Amino acid sequence: MKILQNVSLLPYNTFGLDVKAENFAEVSSVADLRASLSTGIQPVFLLGGGSNVLFTQDVQGLVLKNKLRGIQVIREFKNKVWVEVGGGEVWHEFVLWAVAKDYGGLENLSLIPGTVGASPIQNIGAYGVELKDVFVRLKALNLTTGKLRSFNHTACQFGYRDSIFKRQEKGKWCITSVVFSLRKSPHRLNISYGDISKTLESSGITKPGIDDISRAVVQIRTSKLPDQAKIGNCGSFFKNPETERAVLDQILETYPQAPHYRLPDGRVKIPAGWLIEQCGWKGKRVGNTGCYERQALVLVNHGGATGEEVKNLAKTIVESVVEKFGVRLEAEVNFWPLN
Repeated sequence: MKILQNVSLLPYNTFGLDVKAENFAEVSSVADLRASLSTGIQPVFLLGGGSNVLFTQDVQGLVLKNKLRGIQVIREFKNKVWVEVGGGEVWHEFVLWAVAKDYGGLENLSLIPGTVGASPIQNIGAYGVELKDVFVRLKALNLTTGKLRSFNHTACQFGYRDSIFKRQEKGKWCITSVVFSLRKSPHRLNISYGDISKTLESSGITKPGIDDISRAVVQIRTSKLPDQAKIGNCGSFFKNPETERAVLDQILETYPQAPHYRLPDGRVKIPAGWLIEQCGWKGKRVGNTGCYERQALVLVNHGGATGEEVKNLAKTIVESVVEKFGVRLEAEVNFWPLN
């Protein structure tokens, strides 16, 4: 493990922002992590796949790139397996590994960018499945004490695109490994959400397996989302807002076909992309930034944009949605420096 100075983070963030890290190191083991912390360089910033972070300026202190790898079955039951995965493993590669082994539960989460270590922080989710549905526990190293701790499901305090690591424990831990509970055949398939069933039908698949679902999800995502290698972006920039029924009723007076989903607590969830699109942002360009032409929920860097410009665009979009609908959007993306 070697600490480098003044390293460009352009290759390490999917928004394509050319900011510099004052100090930078790749860590491949717990020993590497502890050695980097022993230098006393502060603050410490953990970087996974760089697919859910917006750098608004150069990063002072120490940036650690999580490269802890490894995938292994640690327990086997009649109908399921527990798999422990290194925090630095690429999420989609892990999903493909599970599908190839015929272990179900992750197929709906195919092609989500980022690393395994970042997945519990965000409680990533897509097409009716969230990480918490397959989560057992994780190990994390405290960036102040250097001690390892295990967090179970309850300790993580999962919420919608949320966990304890985005709130009171934000920036305090490096997740070194995560244990998942995956199901053996027969699988419990979830194809009712979004366009999965429609995509399967169009391919003539009437009895899908988890591999079929994974391929369908990949097909859907690639058709709607920009290629991060070609257009800088972080995927969905905002959470879908959850609000009171009375707010929805007001919206339905003007937009009777407004999409929404009822929640168990009586509130409703409204697609953020729909709200943004109604405000005229879809496909709109502001300088080098803008909203993706196929999905208003995705903010993009057309080339040469700064993180501050993207942040300002996001702020303007939030204000326009509040003015039109009385709903305040919340960013799903993490800002650095922390906001």
